[in-house]
Amino acid sequence: MISLGPYAGFIVSSYAVVAVVVALLIFWVMLDYRRQKARLRDLERAGVTRRSRQGGSEAS
Repeated sequence: MISLGPYAGFIVSSYAVVAVVVALLIFWVMLDYRRQKARLRDLERAGVTRRSRQGGSEAS
């Protein structure tokens, strides 16, 4: 095992906090993605279309 010296508790707890924060961010992004997909589906059902689906390109 690696010897972390007198700061082992700080190092391990810091990594643990970062791991929890990253896991929460991943969960939040996944949840937001599902909400956005549902909102887009609702808008399309209501007749609102995306500009990207019009087929034409406005680039000159």
